[in-house]
Amino acid sequence: MEYKYVKSIFIGYLLMIFLGGIILALPICHKGDLSFIDSIFTAASAACVTGLSVTSTSENFTLLGDLIILALIQMGGIGYMSLVVIFFIFIKHSLNIDEKRALKLSLELPNLHVISFLKKILLSVLLFELIGAIVLSLQFFKKYDFLDSLWYGVFHSISAFNNAGFSLFSDSFSGFQDDAIILITISFLVIFGGLGYFVLIEIYENRRLSRRYTINTKLMIIGTLILIVAGMILFLSIEWNNPKTFGPLSIYEKILNSFFLSINFRTSGFNSIDIGSLKESSLFFSTLFMMTGAGQGSTAGGMKITTVAILIVTVLYILKESNQQPSIFKRTIEQKVINRALAIIICSSFFVLFATLILVETQNLPFLKILFEVTSAFGTVGLSTGNNGILSFSQQFDTFGKSVIIVMMLAGRLGVFGFGLVLLGKAKTKHYKYPTERIII
Repeated sequence: MEYKYVKSIFIGYLLMIFLGGIILALPICHKGDLSFIDSIFTAASAACVTGLSVTSTSENFTLLGDLIILALIQMGGIGYMSLVVIFFIFIKHSLNIDEKRALKLSLELPNLHVISFLKKILLSVLLFELIGAIVLSLQFFKKYDFLDSLWYGVFHSISAFNNAGFSLFSDSFSGFQDDAIILITISFLVIFGGLGYFVLIEIYENRRLSRRYTINTKLMIIGTLILIVAGMILFLSIEWNNPKTFGPLSIYEKILNSFFLSINFRTSGFNSIDIGSLKESSLFFSTLFMMTGAGQGSTAGGMKITTVAILIVTVLYILKESNQQPSIFKRTIEQKVINRALAIIICSSFFVLFATLILVETQNLPFLKILFEVTSAFGTVGLSTGNNGILSFSQQFDTFGKSVIIVMMLAGRLGVFGFGLVLLGKAKTKHYKYPTERIII
């Protein structure tokens, strides 16, 4: 991972957040009072496709403000580097090797064939968001007039596919608990956005030859299905009789909403029930789903499904004292990949616990709710236990506390290795190795 490319991407996100915050702070973009830290927080949440809100998107921003938020979501979802490359292509019609490497790192691409891959990415984004917007607009038209339905459909389709979780409804989708078309459409947009661009492209290009799927794609598909089902079982078993969440719902609505929550708890942040009313056991186990996240090279954050899968397989091999190198689908996992997965999980856990400790000591608020908020920020999920109103729990933080959440959102979007490299710098290359010695563990 080249330090100069990571640094340029990091600076790019900072500029995007800062400029977005300045624009949102303009009187023409918001209604009433809006502090600068809240405008920066909103811009960071949108650019990092998180969805945490310290001011109401639907009530406190004008149409122009909502359009700015939507633009930040789209840029953050596909990567601002994509837009830079499009600009360069129009100006000089080609990219040098450094520009290709920067884009490869920004979009987490498997190779340097960035132009052809970028075209496929943009086509995929346009296709999914267009289909989602059409379906949602038609369904919203049953309750709202044509222009409002169209705007709601477009906004929520882009927000869902980019796993952003921003909603123009003050209670997110709590008013649509019995609307299967809206909840399922949003859910599948979130799933497709969370699978990752090269997984979607590989599925399409090998749609008649599923045996040619790479291990990465197989892990993503199977892992996503397992996590969805596991999340549904978790919520149904814990919240079935909770009078504040699933209790009043019919069996059909309980299954539908558990499906919706299971998907959105990992990556997106939309909700159809009051998250603050969930039992503490649900909140605690939900942090594990948020930490796991979705796919590499996707619009979602977290440690990534493939990372967790690799470590689980490795642990099983170690516990069985196998004489074989860990393998998946009859393919051996490289030791450097195992080391990388271990580093991601340890560093991610450290970031979350350290930020939680800081906020617990400075904000004087409940531990579990702070842990949930920090995990949601780092996983770029956007779910929150709330402020006893329509805003995120972060709204109760002071300026320092909100700044910590902004840093966590940026760390989650940039990735553990990228953020760590920015903080620590690149190690010097050494041309020697120390002798090995056995350590008892």
